[in-house]
Amino acid sequence: MYIPKYFKVTNVDEIWDFVQKNSFGTIVTTEQGKPIATHLPLQLMKEGDTYYITGHIAYGNPQWRTFETCEDVLVMFQGAHAYISSSWYEEENVPTWNYQAVHVYGTASILDEEELKQDLTMLLQKYEKHRKNPVLWDKLSPEVLEKQLKGIVGFKIKVQEIQAANKLSQNRNEEDYHNIINKLYEEKDLNSQQMAQLMKRKLKKDK
Repeated sequence: MYIPKYFKVTNVDEIWDFVQKNSFGTIVTTEQGKPIATHLPLQLMKEGDTYYITGHIAYGNPQWRTFETCEDVLVMFQGAHAYISSSWYEEENVPTWNYQAVHVYGTASILDEEELKQDLTMLLQKYEKHRKNPVLWDKLSPEVLEKQLKGIVGFKIKVQEIQAANKLSQNRNEEDYHNIINKLYEEKDLNSQQMAQLMKRKLKKDK
C-alpha cells in the first residue's frame, strides 16, 4: 500500500486497536495468478511475541485451498472514509478522500477442529456477550454445532508485515483542518460524520 509520510501509522498498539474495532476484513490470495478475495469477520490473536489473524470460511469457497499454496496472504481492514471538497480549503487546490486502512501480510495455515472450536467460541463471546439473550457456544445444541462445523474451514494467518494509513488531512494548515471538520459534520453521509469525529479526536489527542 502506498502511504505518504504524513499519513503513515507506525504505533503497533494503535494499529491493532484499529483492527480490533474494524475486524470485518478482506482476505486476498491468488489462484494461478488471478487475485481472489473473501470478506469475513476476523479476530486478532497473540501467541508469545507473534500475532495471528484468525477466522473461518465456507467449505464450498475454493479460496481456502489457496491458503497453504500462496507465499503471501493479504488481509485488508478499512475504517472511516469520506470525500473532502477542495472548496473547504483556504487556497485553491483539488479534492481528495480521507480514509483509514490497514494491510496485513502473512502466511496462512488451516486450523484443526479443536482450534476452530476455540476460535468460534471467542468470536461468539466477542459479539454476543453484551446481548440480552447471548448465543454462546455452550448454549448451542451439539447437533447444530456438528452440522455447522462440517460446512466451514478455520484458518490462521501469521502476521509478517503491517502497513497502516490514517489520511486525516494532516497535511492541511490549522484553519483548513478545522473547516474540514465543520464541513464534514454538515454532510448527511454517515461516513462523513464518522470522519469528522475521528479528526476531532485526533486534534484533542495531539494537543
